[in-house]
This record gives sequence, structure tokens and C-alpha cells, in this order.
Amino acid sequence: MTEPSSKTSRPLMVIGWHECISLPDLGLRDFAVKVDTGARTTALHAANIETFRKDGQDWVRFDPPRIGDHQPATYEGPVFAIRDITNTSGVPEPRIVIQTPLVIAGRKWKIDVSLADRGSMRFPLILGRRALRGHNIAVHPGRSYLVSTKPNY
Repeated sequence: MTEPSSKTSRPLMVIGWHECISLPDLGLRDFAVKVDTGARTTALHAANIETFRKDGQDWVRFDPPRIGDHQPATYEGPVFAIRDITNTSGVPEPRIVIQTPLVIAGRKWKIDVSLADRGSMRFPLILGRRALRGHNIAVHPGRSYLVSTKPNY
């Protein structure tokens, strides 16, 4: 699944405010997310977050969320950034950000993902507008699962 060299050459894809996506490098496949154009940054539920140094670089280790009966393996990868991100209460907090490929409806590109405790939230991932920008995607605010199938877990 590779993308054409020109992002603007892709046809417009209209997605719902709930869709299924994959983050294959994290072992997360076809799981339901909330698409939130009010959120700038994508946020993923992560447990047991710890940073460490590897080859002179900052890395992070964390447990991705359980999806249905599937618990992905602990992830280790480089820290892309640490950013102040406004939480659901409107308070900025420093968060670790990684970069990872996103797959939705057969399209694949790399996105920034902040790590947060979303354990009390219905969806383990909020897909923010920065992840969609430049990919010729529109969000239908009143429809769900326009390009994917609603999961049954």
C-alpha cells in the first residue's frame, strides 16, 4: 500500500466520525477510533510508559491498548518529540509523541501520536485533524463507519 507521490491527486475520501483504522507497527489492526477534528493531535491510550536511552537517543516503551481479546506486545521505539498537548480538561500537559504508520481504507501514511492515559475513555485513540491534513479527507459529522466496518468486540 503506497501512496501516489502527489497527495492532491488522491480522490476525496469522506470518513465518519467513528472509523476503524490500523497502526500496524504497534500491532493494532482494524480497531474503532473516534475522529475528532477539534483535537489537533492524535492521542493513543498507553500503559506503563517509560523512557530510556538507546544508541544516544531517547526511546519509549509502553503497552498499547487491548483491542477485544487481542493484547499487542509491548512497543519500543524512538521518541519523536515531547509536546505540550491540551488534555480533555483544557490543561496543557507534556506528552511523549511517536511517529507511526496509519492505515485507513487502504491508504497509508505516517502520523504523530501522543501517548496518554485514555483508559477511562470509550475509544483508545482519538484521531486528530493534524493526522488527516493534506490527505484529501473530509469527515462526515453525522455518520460512522463510512470506509470501514463497525467492529463487534
